[in-house]
Amino acid sequence: MSRVWNFSAGPAVLPEEVLRQAADEMLDWHGSGMGVMEMSHRGKEFTAIAEQAEADLRELLAVPANYRILFMQGGAIAENAIIPMNLMGDKRVADYVVTGSWTQKSQKEARKYAEVNIAATSEASGFTTVPPMADWKLSADPAYVFTCTNETIGGVEYPFEPDLAQIGRGGVPVVADMSSHILSRVIDVSKYGLIFGGAQKNIGPAGLTIVIVRDDLLGRAMPHCPSAFDYKTVADNGSMYNTPPTYAIYIAGLVFQWLKRQGGVAAIEAQNIAKAELLYDFLDGSDFYENRVDPACRSRMNVPFFLKDEALNDTFLAEAKAAGLLQLKGHKSVGGMRASIYNAMPLAGVQALVDFMRDFAARKA
Repeated sequence: MSRVWNFSAGPAVLPEEVLRQAADEMLDWHGSGMGVMEMSHRGKEFTAIAEQAEADLRELLAVPANYRILFMQGGAIAENAIIPMNLMGDKRVADYVVTGSWTQKSQKEARKYAEVNIAATSEASGFTTVPPMADWKLSADPAYVFTCTNETIGGVEYPFEPDLAQIGRGGVPVVADMSSHILSRVIDVSKYGLIFGGAQKNIGPAGLTIVIVRDDLLGRAMPHCPSAFDYKTVADNGSMYNTPPTYAIYIAGLVFQWLKRQGGVAAIEAQNIAKAELLYDFLDGSDFYENRVDPACRSRMNVPFFLKDEALNDTFLAEAKAAGLLQLKGHKSVGGMRASIYNAMPLAGVQALVDFMRDFAARKA
């Protein structure tokens, strides 16, 4: 069997080592006589899997003891509603920093549950940069400040961690959608009130949403918040209030163990820097392709690029597919191309892409 280089933005590439282990355990997990997707979520076998996954994630991100890790469903899009339903409490306004397609959707959804203040936006730049914190205009008493620290579609990543203490608002919780770059770089969890992300981009299969929430933010849910989406209810029940996405949690746990074997988040960050530099250096040196994102805010995970002659787009994609390079078409809302080079994409895959792009340019220029 020949594996392709899969540059999909999500669901995305998983470590081959993890897939092989899952295949080996498909029919019989550790002598239990059954596969993980057949297990009761309350049985001792799956309880052990879930507890280990949570412990490994806590270790990888150095999650402080006063934060809860929740395994939920609904994806990051559902969290756009679940967050205001849980965090508004007796507040009236939530602040949003809009840096691309996902934060546009997030603030639109939040308006169903709260008054939204756009604290900052990079729309004037075509969402190619991140507004510096000095330019953020927070409301007087927001329940939280919402950010998306890596915009998957536009390829824009925060070059800083949003520490509101720097602008004299340290008491306001920062919420961060980290769906497409969680575990790709070292972060300080204590700077955030809540971190969330859909697993299907950089952790595991679709179906699992990870939420990391500070203890003091629990218990604020609106009366009409569904019980299964009430963070306190989920936390009090160890993410087992309803049947969680068991197989997705299992695969995520295998990915966490794989990350630990790579040396942890700091080690994988070094690899991600090398991969991103290889691709961006090529793009910057090319007259055939271009990346339009502010160099200071370029994503290490999602690299959008354009052929300067876009009439060649279909030919590029067809030849790339023939060369074993798949899922390079950009999001329909922005066009062009996009290479997602998550943790599981090895340097060899990025090198194969660069080699193909160089050859294509030489033949078509």
